[in-house]
Amino acid sequence: MSVSVLAQNLHGSEIIKIAGEINELKRQGQNIANLTIGDFDSNIYPIPEDLKLGIVDAYEHRHTNYPPADGMLSLRESVSAFLKSRFNFDYAPNQILITGGSRPLIYSIFMAIVDPGDKVVFPAPSWNNNHYCDLTRAEAVIIQTTPENNFMPTAEELRPFIKGATMLALCSPLNPTGTMFSKKDLEEICDLVIAENKTRQPGEKPLYILYDQIYSQLTFGQHRHYDPVSLRPELKDVTIFVDGASKCFASTGVRVGWGFGPAHVVNHMKSIVGHMGAWAPKAEQVAMANFLKDDNAVNTYLSALKIDIQKSLTALYEGFQKLKAEGLKVDAIEPMGAIYLTLKIDYTGKTTPEGKVLKTATDINFYLIKEAKVAFVPFSAFGTGEDINWFRASVGASTLSEIEQLAPRIKEALLKLK
Repeated sequence: MSVSVLAQNLHGSEIIKIAGEINELKRQGQNIANLTIGDFDSNIYPIPEDLKLGIVDAYEHRHTNYPPADGMLSLRESVSAFLKSRFNFDYAPNQILITGGSRPLIYSIFMAIVDPGDKVVFPAPSWNNNHYCDLTRAEAVIIQTTPENNFMPTAEELRPFIKGATMLALCSPLNPTGTMFSKKDLEEICDLVIAENKTRQPGEKPLYILYDQIYSQLTFGQHRHYDPVSLRPELKDVTIFVDGASKCFASTGVRVGWGFGPAHVVNHMKSIVGHMGAWAPKAEQVAMANFLKDDNAVNTYLSALKIDIQKSLTALYEGFQKLKAEGLKVDAIEPMGAIYLTLKIDYTGKTTPEGKVLKTATDINFYLIKEAKVAFVPFSAFGTGEDINWFRASVGASTLSEIEQLAPRIKEALLKLK
């Protein structure tokens, strides 16, 4: 039976595919450290206690009917105050949209702004922009980035491609790398967008920025999060933010995301999400509205979470730096934010003890799954070529002790290669 062209050409999530294979091996009894999916093990990283109790209380008070399509007013007011206190943003509740996690936000931004054939510019590696281009039949313009700039795009890399583009999709801290924009680099990109929009004619769509800052509360050391609107206030009318509770409160399953931006775009996003029915559950919205008002509880939780995440990222980073110092062909980029570490494992062309040649990053990954009992995600899952031997390691579902044991196993596996 025939299906739509879209259905035939749309690819599922490569990350979920890899994680599914790992889970099957685990069901068979293999003990594999799964550093693939960008999630938290709730036994290691539980959600804030006050938030959990608030959710239970909201269900006990029978908040089980439909929420408003754009989100509970109490939550949109709390998010407005949260944005003011964290970023000095001024976004009214009617400029804020609540959805079931951040994916519906991204999809509704694409749907509200992008027409079939419109150019959408985004870097590789990055998360799922290629799939959202497929869903909206946009022309994906993929900019390959480099490790020399921590896989973050620069204005010079973007400049040749933004003429006539409808949207520039950016993320910082970046999934999959855990790296971030410097102030200078983001300022230069902002100025590029401003200059491009000055060339647009009345009635012509401007160049919009989709700015995904879902990891903005998870930054480490001296690294600071920057955003386009704070750096260049004149971009407020063309910047739509993706944010929410999923990562900063280890609450991926609670499904509360918030997007915000110019009302004329957000209003259309509300209509799209309303038809999708992609609302956050009402009880969770009620609880989140109350939790965000408690600065002490929010700060206490974030402080502890950041310490624990940074310990795990640093342990893995130092383990790889030690392997590099011992002469292995590996590397890692200093952890800056999010729950990810960028790893290089440069072993294509090598032969396994069974005589198989490792031809791609995916081959390397599955060799390590078998021999070192550890799973990463190749950057090819994020839009790069299979010849790029860089990988994402996600630490949210592993204990510090498990992570500290990985480097010796990886070393042993790599030394078996010829």
